This record gives sequence, structure tokens and C-alpha cells, in this order.
Amino acid sequence: MILAAASSNQTVKPPDGAVGKPRTSLEGYTGDVYSIAWSPNGKTLATGSDDRTVKLWDAATGKLLADLPGHTDSICSVAWSPDGKTLASASGDATLKLWDAAAGKLLVSMRGHTGDVRGIAWSPDGKTLVSGCTDKTVKLWDAATGKLLTSLQGYTEDVYSVAWSPDGKTLASGSRDPTIRLWEAATGELLATLRGHAGAVYSVAWSPDGKTLASGSGDKTVKLWDAAKDKLLASLQGHTGDVYSVAWSPDGKTLASGSGDRTVKLWDVATGTTLATLQGHTGGVYTVAWSPDGKTLASGSDDRTVKLWDVAAGKERLR
Repeated sequence: MILAAASSNQTVKPPDGAVGKPRTSLEGYTGDVYSIAWSPNGKTLATGSDDRTVKLWDAATGKLLADLPGHTDSICSVAWSPDGKTLASASGDATLKLWDAAAGKLLVSMRGHTGDVRGIAWSPDGKTLVSGCTDKTVKLWDAATGKLLTSLQGYTEDVYSVAWSPDGKTLASGSRDPTIRLWEAATGELLATLRGHAGAVYSVAWSPDGKTLASGSGDKTVKLWDAAKDKLLASLQGHTGDVYSVAWSPDGKTLASGSGDRTVKLWDVATGTTLATLQGHTGGVYTVAWSPDGKTLASGSDDRTVKLWDVAAGKERLR
């Protein structure tokens, strides 16, 4: 397996046939790269940067496919629709934008937030988007029209992360306050508030089977929760810095976490033990993301690099 990284080094590099030998470097940014997302078929990489553009790259060749300008502030997050036809981007300009990925054209701009939009996620059926913002709200949007459907309120601090359960019934959101809240997607009803972290919750992610929720926090831990029983299952310790991102492998057996301690850790979910610590970044790791086939993981850092890792070998593959 391979791990890929997106970072502020203004480059992104796709998988390569020879370990340790970069095939290409995707260059063109004039600012830090904050977010990277693989298309559902694994053929295209989307990146977002503080140069206010979204870029699409051919993952196999490294060719720049499209440059999508339009935001007036940093791009905080990018996310593909389940069918891979539409890309969503979230920005510090308080908007979400939807793009036709094939044509490279803006479809709709969504306005309603009053702060930095930090996290976005698609519903499994691709009909709805959820966003989390520093305006202390979670909002639901009609993906077809861009219309604001509802605003979930009750937070007293910034919302950093949002995630949709695989069955589409439940939303999870992580906040600076520092709790995780579970919401009924259909009604907006607050179902549960998960307490246990002692620092801001920067990332939340559902397991592929929807039974377990993972969270990463400023308290330097990764926690696993029983989503049905609202119960803490395990606290994974080992990072020495804030945990900014968590991501499940497609088979649900491994969890990756990125931290301010400059490392990526891989965890055996069944046992809670550390499988590997991937070192190579010289700055905090803000984002980790698995490719759809589970062979590549991406990590993004404030050292302004994008790295690909051979996860099985625990080696950096590209940077």
C-alpha cells in the first residue's frame, strides 16, 4: 500500500512504479496546499490552496487538467461527489462552490456562512452537502440547486470537521468546544454529544461499515467511538502533537492519523496498536487521505510538501 500527501510545499506528486523515485511533481501553486482529494475512480487528484484556486491533476501522468479560479480566499477543503462528476470546494471567503469536474466550470456558489468554511462532505446519495464553519454552525445544502436547506446550531465554538455516515442517516461534527455531535440528517435533531477529548476536535471520520467513528484532537489522541451506543471504545495514544486528521482505509482495518508532531501513524483498529510511524515531514501533518483502492495514502503538511508513502513498507515513496 502507498500513502500520498498534500501540503503547503506547493507540489503534489502521484504514485510511481519505482519506490523512492518521483515520476513527476505537480507544480503551479503560489501558496500553501491545504487540501487534497482523490476522485472515486482514483484517476484524478483535486487540490486546494491559499492561492485561492482549485486544481485538478491527472494522477497517472501528473498533467494539470484544470485550474478552477473563483474563490476570494484560501481553499480549506475539497471533496468529490460520489459519482465523481462534481467537485465541492470550501473557502475562507465563507462560500462553498460546486464545479463540473469534466468541463472545469463553476456550477453554483453557495452563500450562507459568515466565517471560514473548514469542512465539507457529501451525502452518500450525492444529493446533499454538509459544511462546518467558524461561524459556529453546521449547514445542509441542496447539491442540485445550491439552496440552503437547514442550519444546525447550538455550538459555542468553531466547527472544524464534518462527516456523513455511510448509510446517510447521521452526521458527525467536531468542534473546538471540544465535543463531537451526532445529528439526524433527515430532521437536524441532535442525537448525541460525545465527550472525552480534552482539546479541539479537528477531524471526524466514519468507518466504512458505519459502526465506528474516529476522531483526532488537540489533546494529542485519536479516539474510537461506538456510534450506535455513543460510547468511547478506545483512546489511541502515541502522538506528541495535536492530531489534525484521521482517515480509514477502505477495508476498515487500518486508521491513519496526521499530527503536529510531524508524523503519520497507522493504527490497527482491532487492537489499537501502532502498525507504523511514517516520518519524513518537517512540519505538522494537517491532512491524510486514502486512495479508493487502498494502495495510496496522502498526507499534507505545513512543511510545504506532498508525500506519497509505501504503507506496507513504512517508507516515504514520493515527496
